[in-house]
Amino acid sequence: MPWMDQVGNLLKQYTGGAAAAAAPAQDVNAHFDQVAAAAPAGTLAAGLAAAFHSDQTPAFGNMLSGLFANSTGEQKAGLLNQLMANVTPAMLSSIAGGGALAGLLKSGGQITPEQAQQVSPEAVQQIAAQAKQANPSIVDSVSNFYAQHTTLCKTLGGAALSICLAKVAQHTNA
Repeated sequence: MPWMDQVGNLLKQYTGGAAAAAAPAQDVNAHFDQVAAAAPAGTLAAGLAAAFHSDQTPAFGNMLSGLFANSTGEQKAGLLNQLMANVTPAMLSSIAGGGALAGLLKSGGQITPEQAQQVSPEAVQQIAAQAKQANPSIVDSVSNFYAQHTTLCKTLGGAALSICLAKVAQHTNA
């Protein structure tokens, strides 16, 4: 059965755009679970990118720091390695705790889960903001990463999930 047959009726309530985000559905977490289980990862990633870009949600860095704080060591390392590919050692030197990361970046090393556990959510917030400024497409890259970790996405909150679901609904009608 095509995925839209499974969740099409559910997504209709999210086609209201801004109004849906302003007053998220009471069951938005359950709805997100249903859509995440059925929709292709690329479609879900487009929805997450819309939430990250929205002026109705916190800034990209703020949202990522929250996701990072709730992530496992492996997820933290995955996110940091993506962010690090979009910043320079000079950018990291201005961030508290960024010096060690700058050293890793210079050596071309990958951040391990153990190293990632030592990085603060505040540092991730600053790194994400700088990475987005240097390369706005990092939002798409991070969205693809988190489309693989949908349980974690629910920590973004109802407004962000509503925006995500509205974008998925819009994507299916295109």
